[in-house]
Amino acid sequence: MNRRRLKRLCAALPLLLLAIPDGSRSQEISKEVPVNAQAKRYGTGWECKRGFRWDGAACIAIKFPENAYLSETSSGWECKRGYKSDGGSSCVAVRVPQNAYLSGLYGDEWECERGYQKTRAGCFPVLVPKNGYLIDSFQGRGWNCDHGFRASGNECAAVKAPQNAYLSDSSLTTGWQCERGFQQSGDICLPIEIPRNGYLNGFGTGWKCDRGFKKEGGDCVSVKLPTNAHLDYSGSDWSCDRPFRRQNDGCVLSQ
Repeated sequence: MNRRRLKRLCAALPLLLLAIPDGSRSQEISKEVPVNAQAKRYGTGWECKRGFRWDGAACIAIKFPENAYLSETSSGWECKRGYKSDGGSSCVAVRVPQNAYLSGLYGDEWECERGYQKTRAGCFPVLVPKNGYLIDSFQGRGWNCDHGFRASGNECAAVKAPQNAYLSDSSLTTGWQCERGFQQSGDICLPIEIPRNGYLNGFGTGWKCDRGFKKEGGDCVSVKLPTNAHLDYSGSDWSCDRPFRRQNDGCVLSQ
């Protein structure tokens, strides 16, 4: 009996739905989704269509000025390339001075062409002195000196390397560095004095003691090993053998 009633109800359901006036259904839909809105692509609810925004009561058209376009989020507008917002409701043209080009992510800025330097007034040519060359730089003077020359004001002056030195382009030096085995002392290079049982370090700018010796002043003195000790990894100090531990100048059994 229950099955028969259920079948009759299912058969009558489409007829009941058709009996609902179309106007009533459209009114219900219009109450749920306002004009110029659409169902969200993901999740539930609705959102304003592209080119419209919600003002608290309805979806109204987004008004944007000349030389602007709808943003990707459709919630506002952005100025076209070559224009920038004046902070209000307009897009004004970017004034690009002579010898410059549009730059920036949105083309709302400008930079000077190669060989010109940017100032508030515009782009001025970089004056490269003799024995100098142009570099790509947004800051600074815009040029460097050739090898063997150093910047001195607006000119490139020749570097005078002392005896036992060579020319260097490092910005941390005066244009020259001492050769291996020599060290700088003012404007000259003096030989590095290596004590007995010592040798030049890897850079040739100083000296180290042989293994088994340690620095004391300007000499290499022998490392004195106490009983039950051995030279450590540095070779200039000692460590105790196991199970001994270091105490003052000797090795004692650990307790």
